[in-house]
Amino acid sequence: MEKLDKRVDNNEELLLTRDGLAKLEKELNHLRTVKRKEIAARIKEAISYGDITDNSEYEDAKNEQAFIEGRIITLEKMLRRARLLEKEENGDQRIVLGSTVQLKDLDVNELYEYTIVSTAEADPVEKKISNESPVGKALLGFTVGDQVEIKVPAGTLKYKIEAVN
Repeated sequence: MEKLDKRVDNNEELLLTRDGLAKLEKELNHLRTVKRKEIAARIKEAISYGDITDNSEYEDAKNEQAFIEGRIITLEKMLRRARLLEKEENGDQRIVLGSTVQLKDLDVNELYEYTIVSTAEADPVEKKISNESPVGKALLGFTVGDQVEIKVPAGTLKYKIEAVN
């Protein structure tokens, strides 16, 4: 996240898919409408305990409030610099940002499927890899049937591109 925050502060454009944009907007809305109210209630309750100088509940709530406000500012900056990545006609099926790619690992003969997304949307659990990651960056521009060797910290991966959607 730190790398992304620096990029946002540098006014760089942030490419997002529709899903990525919706996810950031949903998080921002949740923080503004739900989390702010929850924190305000926690702070009010902690103040009701009396002296706040040695009140751990109050300190914890204020720390969480600061974190949430910081995240809101970061999301607002990201959304101001966001550019929606429209799915373009890709007649030759070249891999571009937003493509879902099916790869065959030539060493272990297994199939993997990834979606190439911006750094802001990357989520390995959802099989969304960043276009700036070694694998994401190396796949851009290739098409179905191509074989790709990708150097990663653990060695070299050998893939054959089976499908691009």
